[in-house]
Amino acid sequence: MSAIPNATHPQALPVPANKSKSQFRNLLSRPAILYMVILTQLPLVFTLVYSLSNWNMLRPDRTRFVGLNNYLNFFQDSDVLAILGNTLVFSISVVLLSLIFGMALALLVNRQFIGRGFARTLLITPFLIMPTVSAVMWKNMLLNPAYGLISTLLVSLGGPRISWLGDFPMMSLIVIVTWQWMPFMMLILLAGLQSVDNEWYEAAQIDGAGAGNIFLHITLPHLTRYIEIAVLLETLFVLNIFGEIFVTTTGGPGIETTTLTFNIFLEAFSRWNIGRASAYGVIAVILANIITLFFIRIIRGSQDKAAA
Repeated sequence: MSAIPNATHPQALPVPANKSKSQFRNLLSRPAILYMVILTQLPLVFTLVYSLSNWNMLRPDRTRFVGLNNYLNFFQDSDVLAILGNTLVFSISVVLLSLIFGMALALLVNRQFIGRGFARTLLITPFLIMPTVSAVMWKNMLLNPAYGLISTLLVSLGGPRISWLGDFPMMSLIVIVTWQWMPFMMLILLAGLQSVDNEWYEAAQIDGAGAGNIFLHITLPHLTRYIEIAVLLETLFVLNIFGEIFVTTTGGPGIETTTLTFNIFLEAFSRWNIGRASAYGVIAVILANIITLFFIRIIRGSQDKAAA
């Protein structure tokens, strides 16, 4: 008779090969996961902790726990509505203009014409320029009222010299950032256009559909996911714009171009109030999520109406 295995000491069963491979892959991925947690979550935890204190680098010995006072101070600030308004106007304007002009350029360079590759390279160039370099170029070479190219052209046509950054600071800043981020939107939408089956267009043309109907009922619904991704990413990036504001207007005149991100910089490195700057940073993250969801809802709603 064969021996009956003891119930209290069962025999070890062989581990399946697939399960052992999966465990090995999980083991290899743990250092990367740990690295990502340390890189992303620990700064967030420290930011939350700092936001509950009154830590000022000029008076570090007086640091103490203040609870939600930093958050309350943000909403009690007399300039907070203007700063939030600047942030919303700036981010929404840049994203919408980038979407409109990026879509137009993507439709243009998606066509077959001589020199298309060269044209694409030229259109991508603004996105490859460093933000500070781009801001200096616009400030000194184009928008300068004394010797800028735009003022020179206006004067040669009999127009006035306009101090664009002084008289129209927000509009000038929106133009600068839109020029820089429009290629980003164009690239994503161009990738979506190149994935459209040409047979759909041919069938629509045979049925007598015009260019407008083809765009509304074929191209636009197909680009919905690409538009959502582009809007989501660009919104997050635009909300963090700092270099262009610092170089061109420094948040002025007054606070006309001071966004929430630039105000965080002022709190941290001009007033040295790390606790309040951390609280403002948490609020900025919440605001970024709200604006992103707002954009996505608008896009999905418009796409549903177009598809209907």
